Amino acid sequence: MPWWLLAVVVTAVVVLTGMLPAQDARGLAERTLPILVFVAALTVVAEMCAGAGLFDTAAGLASRVAGGRRWALWALVVVLATVSTAVLSLDTTAVLLTPVVIALARHTRTPPLPFALTVLALANTASLVLPVSNLTNLLADHTLRAAGVGYLGLMWAPALAAVVVTIAVLAVRDRRALRGTYEPPPPTAVRDRPLLAVCAGAVAALGVAFVIGAPTAPTAVVVAVALLVATLLRHQKLPVPVGDLVPWRTLLVVLGLFVVVETAHVHGLGEALAQAAGTGNGPAELLRLAAAGALASNAMNNLPAYLALEPAAGPDPLRVAALLIGTGVGPLVTPWGSLATVLWWQRCRTVMLEVPAATIVRQGLLLAPLAVVAATLALVATS
Repeated sequence: MPWWLLAVVVTAVVVLTGMLPAQDARGLAERTLPILVFVAALTVVAEMCAGAGLFDTAAGLASRVAGGRRWALWALVVVLATVSTAVLSLDTTAVLLTPVVIALARHTRTPPLPFALTVLALANTASLVLPVSNLTNLLADHTLRAAGVGYLGLMWAPALAAVVVTIAVLAVRDRRALRGTYEPPPPTAVRDRPLLAVCAGAVAALGVAFVIGAPTAPTAVVVAVALLVATLLRHQKLPVPVGDLVPWRTLLVVLGLFVVVETAHVHGLGEALAQAAGTGNGPAELLRLAAAGALASNAMNNLPAYLALEPAAGPDPLRVAALLIGTGVGPLVTPWGSLATVLWWQRCRTVMLEVPAATIVRQGLLLAPLAVVAATLALVATS
């Protein structure tokens, strides 16, 4: 049985039998369905931009700006991934930027795997910068506002620490692959310049909208529909079949995961996680909570992990911040640890780059402990 069908069956069983009470099911739907709509809309945006040649154009421009130096090219990827994650969210980075950097590496005859893994790492570890950077941040921002605490004032140091550690570790690990020079490829012909301009403007507008606090799911849906209509009006062929524009199989699996975790939470998982998370906001207690968030995220996915551990964090801003570190920076070890990792893996397969699960695990085991500890200690030092 396909995973998506199994997810549908399990969801139907636990809801219809009452294992997940109706009130809890409604609450879960209110919090998670907008997230899935947001991801679906972003995928459509990515496909329309790919069809218009935006990714190939961006890759060619970056390869020329780097002046033929691979380390400079990698530095541009780091900047793009960090800014994209901070401003457009980690899921946007996974969907939009992954094809760009893979195309960039191939255009410059550079091994694409280190570039793609850099995007994967920063899509997670740079996701603490702004509330819009990670959907868990948006969930936590309400708690912080109620406590009278500004998100950026609390999270700037952990966000900076996580990004710096990631860049340092990856630079050392990939130093051999980043040596040498390349011949920048000549500019490629653009098939439809007006459509390319519309896609570029739409992505820029999306970033501005998220920065100023526009509702994420409705904004992404509006942009996705606009680009789809623009593509059809220009009489351009859709880049993929209509049935594959939205990763509905992946989204059904994620929804099923949400339902299973929420059902387990109702039947005692919450108490067990609360014990694992401990209490208090001293350095040891915050590290414990961050570690619990990271372990739970890698076991079940960071979004349901955050929802499950949120009661254990309580209204204390420092504990909320530690939980955000664990569920934002920590889910690097398993391919399902964050939705961004799932989407990143799917985009890699779409552009014919096969990444073994063991490769993701190895990078996660290298990065996650260092980044989580560094970010938590930065929180302690600046609180």
